[in-house]
Amino acid sequence: MKWQGRRQSENVEDRRGMSTGGKVVAGGGALGIIILLLNLFGGETGQTLAPMLEQMNQGQTTTQTEQRELTKEEKVVGEFVSTMFADNEDTWQKIFQENNMKYRFPKMVMFTDAVETACGSASAASGPFYCPGDEKVYMDLAFFNELQTRFGAKGGDFAIAYVIAHEVGHHIQTVLGTSNKVRQLQSRMNQVEANKLSVALELQADFYAGVWAKYNQENLDADDIDEALSAAQAVGDDAIQERMQGHVVPESFTHGTSEQRKYWFMRGFKTGDIRQGDTFAELN
Repeated sequence: MKWQGRRQSENVEDRRGMSTGGKVVAGGGALGIIILLLNLFGGETGQTLAPMLEQMNQGQTTTQTEQRELTKEEKVVGEFVSTMFADNEDTWQKIFQENNMKYRFPKMVMFTDAVETACGSASAASGPFYCPGDEKVYMDLAFFNELQTRFGAKGGDFAIAYVIAHEVGHHIQTVLGTSNKVRQLQSRMNQVEANKLSVALELQADFYAGVWAKYNQENLDADDIDEALSAAQAVGDDAIQERMQGHVVPESFTHGTSEQRKYWFMRGFKTGDIRQGDTFAELN
């Protein structure tokens, strides 16, 4: 993706390389892998991740102290992430203005190993996520090595851009009130029905990522969309369950199948119209 020389966001906090002390929540092993799979691509952390983390975090602490010098490669990746976040700011501010709405910017925290959020403590095993409590996107960039090596996605900078846009999509849902409505409905449903709403929420975030890509297509390279679709393929519920347990359980899906995730990203990319992203109606 073409990104050098463009504006970088002022709403990105870089905590990478900070040393940590105390016990880290879900810091590795089988438990860390399970949480990674449950929360791949984040979703509404306040809804799916925080309760588990808070229960596990009783009596545990995570502290962050001084920051080591980042490598040249890490600095470049940080600049890329900040540029992508700025692109999301510009795109969504424009879209909201076009629809006579006011947009408020989210923030992003890049971290290593573990982080404290308004939704609780989290480790790198949680994957990228958005916390509605503080309206921040949290990313440990080591996740993208996992995405490629463990789950078979293509590499490339646009996979990172796609994930950022997906998480910002959850912020859009917070600003528009969609997430709050979903949580209220889920509180009155059984688990299977609640999961269906979680799928719709995630697919809509994929749709919003596609809309963002449409508005920024002049900066895309020829293979960028393929990279996004490869990432979507890798993190579909069916693909993850098939890889980890050898069979799929559709009733337990919370993020959507690989085909659904690819479809909704491409629908956003082809239309560029936020009115075309009613994933809730499509699932009924």
